[in-house]
Amino acid sequence: MKKNVLIIGAGGVAQVVAHKCAQNADVLGELHIASRTKSKCEAIIASVRAKGHDCAFTAYAVDATQTPEVAQLIRDTGAQIVINVGTAFVNMHVLDACIDTGAAYIDTAIHEEPEKICETPPWYANYEWKRRESCAEKGVTAILGAGFDPGVVNAYARFAIDQMDEVKSIDIVDINAGSHGKYFATNFDPEINFREFTGTVYYWEDQQWKETSMFASGHEWDLPVVGPSKAYQSGHDEVHSLATNYPQADVRFWMGFGDHYINVFTVLKNIGLLSEKPVTTAEGQEVVPLKLVKACLPDPASLAPDYTGKTCIGDLVKGTKDGKDIELFVYNVADHKDAYTEVGSQGISYTAGVPPVAAAMLVATGEWDAKTMKNVEELDPKPFFTLLDRIGLPTRVIKGGLKGQDMAWTDYTG
Repeated sequence: MKKNVLIIGAGGVAQVVAHKCAQNADVLGELHIASRTKSKCEAIIASVRAKGHDCAFTAYAVDATQTPEVAQLIRDTGAQIVINVGTAFVNMHVLDACIDTGAAYIDTAIHEEPEKICETPPWYANYEWKRRESCAEKGVTAILGAGFDPGVVNAYARFAIDQMDEVKSIDIVDINAGSHGKYFATNFDPEINFREFTGTVYYWEDQQWKETSMFASGHEWDLPVVGPSKAYQSGHDEVHSLATNYPQADVRFWMGFGDHYINVFTVLKNIGLLSEKPVTTAEGQEVVPLKLVKACLPDPASLAPDYTGKTCIGDLVKGTKDGKDIELFVYNVADHKDAYTEVGSQGISYTAGVPPVAAAMLVATGEWDAKTMKNVEELDPKPFFTLLDRIGLPTRVIKGGLKGQDMAWTDYTG
């Protein structure tokens, strides 16, 4: 049964979501997109039309920090599924609007408050999980963190753990081996990007939360296609839910960074330009340094035309099966140029934008219409992988760790 979809947001990820929804309008029905700036939504729709998609698609202006305004838009559009790919600052407002109207809710990150960075774990318990009972009482489906990481990597963890008798560790590795040709840029919203890396790095080990600092713990991972890559332990959304759902396992997240990024980041941080706290200039003007840096950097969407190279993102999961040690690396490789050719976006936006559309399709068909709140690892990963294979993000499995037998996930389970 078709379910009208409302997309919140008009950035690079929203563009991918719009294109993928249009490609699958036979399942999703009428499409709507809204952000604070209506013209950005109209530009995304124009890019969809340019690819030959003539499905019903309408743009709106909305202030997504205003729950009543979002709720009214849901009612006006008749949307039954809301895909929230706006800034993480609006999550709770959009979620509350969905609970109020009965629309299914899908997002790709944990809610954040502008004045807080790297909150105490498990972070979800500070925000979204507080609405779990309301979702269950009203029969509202809410799927949290349904991007790639968090999202697909949560499903990778669940899939690997389902093959084991006991899980011991989950290491999520995110490597972008692409090049955008700019002196310095971030692959998604600079403000959100920097906020991830300026606070405490929380990870789960020995059945307790532990802390480190950014770039303090590094490891070289030899991954498929992209090869040996240096990655650093980072705080990330999926650690908070996976540690809660699999407390017996160590859970860590590793992200790849080059020396140039680290050097620029360190200078910006050390001189205070990554602070979220306002400062006053000598002229009496109040500015937030982090927002100023964001305004000076390239729009992540502008990177797409010249982006080359590939990404490799996956989970190395270790455990036991029939009394023996077992290791599985479940992963995807995406290509920046392929993403730009298909939907006009770079590969990071592509990997983040395709999964929530697959989730929306599973809600529409009933397979993931849980009528309550779920993180992705709490849902059956197999129909998710099947859809991702079909719409652009195929899943592969290496049996025996990173040096083992590489195969499609269907071959592994078959």
